[in-house]
Amino acid sequence: MEEDMDEGQTQKGCAECCLKCLGGIPYPSLIATILLYAGVALFCGCGHEALSGTVTILQNYFEVIKGPGDGLDVFTIIDIIKYVIYGIASAFFVYGILLMVEGFFTSGAIKDLYGDFKITTCGRCVSAWFIMLTYIFMLAWLGVTAFTSLPVFMYFNIWTICQNMTVLEGASLCLDPRQFGVVPIGEEKTVCAGSEKFYKMCESNELDMTFHLFVCALAGAGAAVIAMIHYLMVLSANWAYVKDACKMQKYEDCKSKEEQELHDIHSTRSKERLNAYT
Repeated sequence: MEEDMDEGQTQKGCAECCLKCLGGIPYPSLIATILLYAGVALFCGCGHEALSGTVTILQNYFEVIKGPGDGLDVFTIIDIIKYVIYGIASAFFVYGILLMVEGFFTSGAIKDLYGDFKITTCGRCVSAWFIMLTYIFMLAWLGVTAFTSLPVFMYFNIWTICQNMTVLEGASLCLDPRQFGVVPIGEEKTVCAGSEKFYKMCESNELDMTFHLFVCALAGAGAAVIAMIHYLMVLSANWAYVKDACKMQKYEDCKSKEEQELHDIHSTRSKERLNAYT
């Protein structure tokens, strides 16, 4: 009987501990972190593969080749963008962890778990710094989203033309990469509707896959923007909490100081009365 009671108390203690730990998780920050990681992973993964598909399309159907030397051509720009994607993936992985940690230490649940804590000037500065940095990153992701929409628009036009090949029979419609700055003006790398290269490109998997990968990359960039906005709301709420906690801390310090002074005055008067009586 006693063993059953001890086991029940142990299970109850474990359940209370688990509930307390679950209550200490900053769920808004967790949701924003998951959304950020999903958006960054979608943008980086799909964007990287879409750029590789773009290189394949340019080489196979437009016959664009890498120029000699170390000149800045479209292939060099694509390689630079790929390295930027690697940096974005690693940087925002670390930044998501930092924001999650900041959410833990500014949530009210931590106070319930570990008792009262002191709000320092450094803590307030860190919260303000994260708000400013997250706002800058939100603007940066808006720019990335706008930039990603450009290849989506270009590939959508090409994909639409391919979907309407039967309507374009006899039309002199050509795709010229010079319009998009892919090749120099002096090079003519056009692919016209009705040509063998045009039909091969439209029937290939590279065009369809690259177009949809760029669409997924655009969706990932949009998800990252939403995550940044979510983080701004969470950080602003945490900042308000830290500010209120700081005011409450000052109030408690003043109150305890006044109570100590009243206690000292009362003790001094009691001693004076006792001395006068004796």
